[in-house]
Amino acid sequence: MRLHRLDLTAFGPFGGSQSVDFDELSAAGLFLLHGPTGAGKTSVLDAVCYALYGSVPGARQSAQGLTLRSDHAAPGVRTEVTLELTVAERRLEVTRQPPWERPKKRGRPGTTVDKAQSWLREYDAVAGVWKDLSRSHQEIGEEITQLLGMSREQFCQVVLLPQGDFARFLRADAEARGRLLGRLFDTQRFAEVEKRLAERRRSAEARVREGDTALLADAHRMQQAAGDAMELPELAPGEPGLAEAVLTAAAVARGTAREQLTIAECGRLAAESAQAAAERALADVRELGRLQRRFAEARERARLLEERAGAHRETQARMERARKAEAVAPALELREAADAEHRRTPPPRHARRRAAAGGVRRRRRGRAGHRRPTGRGGAGRAGVGPPR
Repeated sequence: MRLHRLDLTAFGPFGGSQSVDFDELSAAGLFLLHGPTGAGKTSVLDAVCYALYGSVPGARQSAQGLTLRSDHAAPGVRTEVTLELTVAERRLEVTRQPPWERPKKRGRPGTTVDKAQSWLREYDAVAGVWKDLSRSHQEIGEEITQLLGMSREQFCQVVLLPQGDFARFLRADAEARGRLLGRLFDTQRFAEVEKRLAERRRSAEARVREGDTALLADAHRMQQAAGDAMELPELAPGEPGLAEAVLTAAAVARGTAREQLTIAECGRLAAESAQAAAERALADVRELGRLQRRFAEARERARLLEERAGAHRETQARMERARKAEAVAPALELREAADAEHRRTPPPRHARRRAAAGGVRRRRRGRAGHRRPTGRGGAGRAGVGPPR
């Protein structure tokens, strides 16, 4: 929120019209409202609060009631406060007039009361004009509260510190100052927050103790598995540093386990290398045994072949004689066929006589010790037959 201009008429100690240009005052940054007591410093802040919320801060509201009109104002001048400001990137103008008891018009005796009035306008930068938004007290209050995000009480506690309460705050002791701050800034909500934070702290401590208990249980199981490689800290659940100590011990145990694993891996590799060498040696021995068995079998077969060499040579000789006999077999078959044909053909008469005479002569020679033929042509076959 940024204030631009404040116009006062017959408000508080100001009997006439006064204007405060906040843009000119804040051009150098911060500015200070100062002056003697009763000069109207607090009334300027009251006018800002009244323009925004339609009422002044609580302490002065109760003292002045609804009468915000200046005692120094002329009877025909009405009390009015106009505030121009920028909030939420919107330039607004709020005008408020409190209830006014004025003299009756047309020379009538007595007074009459005009109701309070309010106006809310917004500046249109495109058109360069002010546009009316509302004249309802309730709508204007809701719009300002929504834009500022604070109620009147919150605005007075955060933005406007009442002057009398501030002096009392400076003179009060620590306990009274705390009560005053609690009343001014409504610190009850902070007490509730503190209470809730304490409850959350107790709940968190309980969860931490439970977690530490579970962590110690896991650490004991790890210690049983790791043996002397892990030393647990002598801390109870909930004590500071327990988790870090357990993690440190676990890290040491993990490092030791990794070293042991590396040694075991090296041993395994050496064992695998020795196994591979033994398998190669076994394969060589098995190959040597196989070759030795084949050599023994070959020697045994050579001995058996040597024993059968005579029969083999005799068989070869017989086969050679058979091949020679096979060479003359066609001639013998041809001769036998000729003899058979000759036997089937009847001889002539003189040939029969001659054959009969020859037969008588052959029989005579047979009796004299010669070999008897087995048949016609038998002598020739006996001389050229195959050996027995």
